[in-house]
Amino acid sequence: MDKAKEKVQRFRAREQRILDAALELLLEHGEEKVTVEQIAERVDIGKGTIYKHFISKTEIYMRLLMDYEKSLTERLKTALANAEQGDITAPARAYFESRMADPAKDRLFQRLEEKIIALNLAPEMIAELHAIRNSNASALNRVFERRMEQGVLKKVPAYYYYSTYWALVQGAVELYHSKSFADVIEDREGLMEFIMDVGVHIGDISGRGQPEESRPGGEATGSSFG
Repeated sequence: MDKAKEKVQRFRAREQRILDAALELLLEHGEEKVTVEQIAERVDIGKGTIYKHFISKTEIYMRLLMDYEKSLTERLKTALANAEQGDITAPARAYFESRMADPAKDRLFQRLEEKIIALNLAPEMIAELHAIRNSNASALNRVFERRMEQGVLKKVPAYYYYSTYWALVQGAVELYHSKSFADVIEDREGLMEFIMDVGVHIGDISGRGQPEESRPGGEATGSSFG
């Protein structure tokens, strides 16, 4: 292998180890208690080496946020292609599964983003993050609009659906961690799956999202995207 390429690969691999270590520490201790020194120690490198990759701890956090959003983007691309082939629930499932697969991570990223915005720490990177998110929202909105035209979804402004998706996930993540509901919720994973299913079929007026026994004639007609 070319030495220059090998050097680049080692650099990128170390950068990913830094990001992985930062995420581990954030989940273990929270964003207020994690330091660059702790990240360096977890990766077993010097603190100065961290700054060869990132100019600040905020940049590390923003990279984690960006990578999270880009991962959702890739899943949505595949899901949207699947929807064109007839799997109309694929985009909704991709959104909810991506964000609800790890409630602790999603909740952490919600807090990080809000704090970075409040402190105006990385406006250019925040703008880039929001551009990616807006692109994802636009792609979903086009699906919502098409399904409304087909008479599958209740006709409302398309952003109602995307906003409801966001609200369901935010609420579900908070509920997952809520101490107030700890004694009430016996099956957190089951509850998350139920909320996800509600999201996938929200706004459905075709009758295809109903349980089989509640449909006229009891026939199974498949599920709809909503």
